[in-house]
Amino acid sequence: MPQIPRDEKPRQNEFTRAMAFFMQISVSIIACLAVGIFLGWLLDRLLDTSPWLLMICSFLGVGAAFKSIFDFAKKV
Repeated sequence: MPQIPRDEKPRQNEFTRAMAFFMQISVSIIACLAVGIFLGWLLDRLLDTSPWLLMICSFLGVGAAFKSIFDFAKKV
């Protein structure tokens, strides 16, 4: 395994940290949307209100995703 020069290590560490941050944001967005869509679909099937609860829960999932993005931005 080749040795990484000393001046390259901080840049590599910074890149790894940035990639982890973006992966965390993307997983959070996907999870918010998936939970909203699944919950809306499930409630629509149980209550026979198709497609209203799916649309409402999807919009709530989008809102939760935006809030998640803003919360991550506050951390930085």
